[in-house]
Amino acid sequence: MKLIIGNKNYSSWSLRGWLALEAFGVPFEEVKLTLFTDDFYEQLAKYTPVKKVPVLVDGDINVWDSLSIAEYINETYLDGKAWPEDPALKALARSTVAEMHSGYSALRNEMPMNCRAQRQVDLSEAARKDIANIDTIWGEQRLHYADQGDYLFGEFSLADVFFAPVVFRFMTYGIELSEAAKAYQQTMLDHPAMKRWLADALTETDIVEEDEAGVPIKFHPQP
Repeated sequence: MKLIIGNKNYSSWSLRGWLALEAFGVPFEEVKLTLFTDDFYEQLAKYTPVKKVPVLVDGDINVWDSLSIAEYINETYLDGKAWPEDPALKALARSTVAEMHSGYSALRNEMPMNCRAQRQVDLSEAARKDIANIDTIWGEQRLHYADQGDYLFGEFSLADVFFAPVVFRFMTYGIELSEAAKAYQQTMLDHPAMKRWLADALTETDIVEEDEAGVPIKFHPQP
């Protein structure tokens, strides 16, 4: 089984697919393509009509879109354990993931993932509302399920996978968070799989100009 991804510094969707495998200990081969090059589109055309990353190739099965990949991995290799076991909690976690997967467009557009940098951006009111909503989700979920673990729903789940790129975004742009949300962000940054992704991202040198939003402050230190 292999997962085709883009640059680790920039590709937030790739991070989600990768983390759904890496964090849960599912063996796979990583195939990294340089974003938006001719080879990028030529290689992806072999596996997906939309020519976007990530793509999971499992034998003769090709799965694209990070949420579809996460669900496939959960059902095929994890016996459903990537979601909370309690039905009500699972429903809440799925709703939270769906909201992250399809929403927060202002945050995505104005704060592209750029792991190796620290940058300053002028945010719109819509982006600030997105940040406030996420801060509330992180803080409330972290506090409510603190007796079950340090992640959004206690134990690490796909909900954490889908907020992982936002963790890096908030780091890059120096977003101020509530104490509970900040504690959750640090928990995620301390996760071994997140550390491995960041370490790899810091070694990359390719530049995607459209994702170099705002102005640089300083480069992020080595983890």
